[in-house]
Amino acid sequence: MNLIQLKNASILFGQPPLIDGADLNIQTQERVCILGRNGSGKSTLLQVLSGEIKIDDGQRIVAGETVISRLPQDPPEHTNTRIFDYVAEGLGENADLITAYHAQADLVATDYSEKALLKLQDLQEQLDANNAWQLEQRIENVLTQLQLPANKLLSDLSGGWRRKAALARALVSQPDVLLLDEPTNHLDIDMVKWLEKTLISFTGTLVFISHDRSFIRNLATRIIDIDRGQVTSYPVTYDKYLEQKAHDLEVEATHQKEFDKKLAKEEVWIRQGIKARRTRNEGRVRTLKALREEFSARRKVLGTAVIQGGTGQRSGKRVFELNQVSFGYDSQMLLANLDLLIARGDKLALIGPNGCGKSSLIKLLLGDIEPVSGDIHRGVNLDIAYFDQHRSQLDLDKPLIDAIADGKREVTVNGAPRHVISYLQDYLFSPERVNAPVSTLSGGERNRLMLAKLMLKPSNLLILDEPTNDLDVETLELLESLIVEYSGTVLLVSHDREFIDNVVTSSLVFEGQGKVTEFVGGYSDAEAWYKQSAKSKVQAKPTVEKTQKVAKPIENKATQKKVNTLSYQQRRDLESLPKQIEKLESELGGLQLQVNDADFFQQASSITQPVLDQLQACESALELAFEQWEELEELKNNE
Repeated sequence: MNLIQLKNASILFGQPPLIDGADLNIQTQERVCILGRNGSGKSTLLQVLSGEIKIDDGQRIVAGETVISRLPQDPPEHTNTRIFDYVAEGLGENADLITAYHAQADLVATDYSEKALLKLQDLQEQLDANNAWQLEQRIENVLTQLQLPANKLLSDLSGGWRRKAALARALVSQPDVLLLDEPTNHLDIDMVKWLEKTLISFTGTLVFISHDRSFIRNLATRIIDIDRGQVTSYPVTYDKYLEQKAHDLEVEATHQKEFDKKLAKEEVWIRQGIKARRTRNEGRVRTLKALREEFSARRKVLGTAVIQGGTGQRSGKRVFELNQVSFGYDSQMLLANLDLLIARGDKLALIGPNGCGKSSLIKLLLGDIEPVSGDIHRGVNLDIAYFDQHRSQLDLDKPLIDAIADGKREVTVNGAPRHVISYLQDYLFSPERVNAPVSTLSGGERNRLMLAKLMLKPSNLLILDEPTNDLDVETLELLESLIVEYSGTVLLVSHDREFIDNVVTSSLVFEGQGKVTEFVGGYSDAEAWYKQSAKSKVQAKPTVEKTQKVAKPIENKATQKKVNTLSYQQRRDLESLPKQIEKLESELGGLQLQVNDADFFQQASSITQPVLDQLQACESALELAFEQWEELEELKNNE
């Protein structure tokens, strides 16, 4: 049965149309995921389905008494509203009466008076008259189901729990169609998995927007794709959709190539002169005019962002080293006697629920806060690029061009000058938008702008705190490639399970009560170990079978080192090595210029091979000298 229908529906936010002549049916008990690039109109389509936005053309048809509820993209703001009152707002006209009764009942229970009791009786009579008792019970049931404390204030909740309260508000009306806009934003992994189970058991119809690929795979039974105003239904799983979408784009590219070839041929013909305009050729002229109009109306596929990380000088071999570090607030212990060694080139994910200490560990590493006990050693030559999940580095009142270049018109990308407009186009910002305020950007566009700003800074340590929120899948996959190819060290905080699995070499799992365990691999590897451990009911390391590889916790690398003091000869080496490194770098630069010359490889091998051998020997000597200097410098710092 069709619950919501769109027929030839269009939304005109300027030109071209955001939604152009869409036909769409939403049926009973299906779980539909809406996909598309940032700014393609996904949230707008969701609001069209809910009736909050009126279509400019076409029809929207809703069956019978269909109840529709929408969960907005952002969690509720910090307010002094109680959770019970906020959830009750989802019931509409009886919300005020129910919240007044609930508040008065609490007042009578804590501060009994005859006046308060009379007011409570009056509210009871109004509830009876409006037959609203069942609605009050419905609120209680939803709060119990989602384990939400009725009298707690929204301002006391974390972002994830406020998101949970917003879901309760959407569910309390018992909707036939539940619309969710990026429901996994601000949720930790455990809460995302809980949400998956909750939504799978939902008996109504679900329409949601998400870029969390694991979430989509586990939930969606159909994909709705929005591309250049066109809304296309793919009644398949997410992986099948990816295959079919890629095929559709290939077919489209082939057709456009044939069309362009025909248009070019007709353009050559029309320029042959007056013969083309004779009466007998008027039909061909009209055809050419139609071809030109069709070409002008064509909407090109949105390109893929180009993300280039600025490479800084090499850091020391040991980036961070923690010895018996403890940290916490009041009675809550976040880190207990943590030993940790982060080496150059490590790509480390911090995994755990909101409030477990992930951000605190990053602040400890950066020196923003001090540990309660223990020592933290920071390596040498650290150039840090920090992606803040709150995007606090972006000034919302500035235009895009100034947010990136601070009033300049050129930026330096990997040592070469680039015009800022050209650089912004790499991140899919058109020249027409560069003077728009940052505040007008969507969440995904702000994240792209934040990445563009971050990647201008040469770095060897990349700290990414929830970088994936609101990013479309294409940009997400590009960011994955950047992290994999990044030559420096990466610390990643993310609740996107697939993203973690694709980019990290090891993971720190925050288990609570200050316990932190390190695993080789990503989230799936750690999860497999915990499942195996729980299944065997043995606290020791699980047996690893040849047919199934299960990750195991890493023994602390920090405890494996030996702390020494510098000898007399080592001190002399430490003093002489910088000059030696400088000399080798100069020699290497000269050899690289020689090899990069356009005519170099046109010479005989008897000339080129000795130069190449010398280049390789110089690179090896520089690497050895640099590592020796790092080790001696760290020994000196540990004295």
